[in-house]
Amino acid sequence: MIKTTVKISGMACAMCEAHINDAVRGAFPVKKVTSNHSKGETVILSEEPLDEAAIRKTIDATGYTTGEITSAPYKKKGLFHFGALQI
Repeated sequence: MIKTTVKISGMACAMCEAHINDAVRGAFPVKKVTSNHSKGETVILSEEPLDEAAIRKTIDATGYTTGEITSAPYKKKGLFHFGALQI
């Protein structure tokens, strides 16, 4: 699984987030997409890496501006994952 984080400027509300999410879902085979206008980013989970140019084209076509795009392997954390918990 791949986690792609896209910085986006121009989002101002939940409807903006939904607009981005719908565009991404319509253009790519994603497992999950979540946008956050406060953070100015969209996080996409997919089985395969996504083409950066295609992501930019899809998001820019909605009227928002795509910034930095980063991708990294993603592994879902289990129920009892405590991260760096120190006892």
